[in-house]
Amino acid sequence: MVVLVNSGSASASEIVAGALQDHKRAVVMGTQTFGKGSVQTILPLGNGTAIKLTTARYFTPNGRSIQAKGITPDIVVEEATLTEADAALKVRESDLQRHLSNPDGSAIENKQPAPQPQSAIPVPAPKAGEKAAAESPPDIVSKSDYQLNQALNLLKGLQILSKK
Repeated sequence: MVVLVNSGSASASEIVAGALQDHKRAVVMGTQTFGKGSVQTILPLGNGTAIKLTTARYFTPNGRSIQAKGITPDIVVEEATLTEADAALKVRESDLQRHLSNPDGSAIENKQPAPQPQSAIPVPAPKAGEKAAAESPPDIVSKSDYQLNQALNLLKGLQILSKK
């Protein structure tokens, strides 16, 4: 199994990727994950203020903290092409101001303000009586998704090696 991750992989997806990696059940491929390794609750105080309470931290089964560090892939595969909008979305937990630090002290402090991600553009739904854009099933393997194609190449290679 190959698990694809990137800087947009956060929280629960990092826990799953880290657990599969720790138990050697999957190859984690892609780029460093976001690093959201805590559960925080905002409690209103009633006078227009609030308190943010950290109630839990996430660790992988082998005890690695995810907070402000994320999951490092087994095989790093960068995206093939980046647009300016893509670069703005490469924000990780450690880039955020006043982020919770990693208990092992390995978080890198970043004093620059984090870039704000752009909102997604909604895709209009087909109008009443209109059919979907294509009658054939969607092609789940995009020819332009470099990371996905590298994951498929790895799976093909592992299949070949397992037959020897």
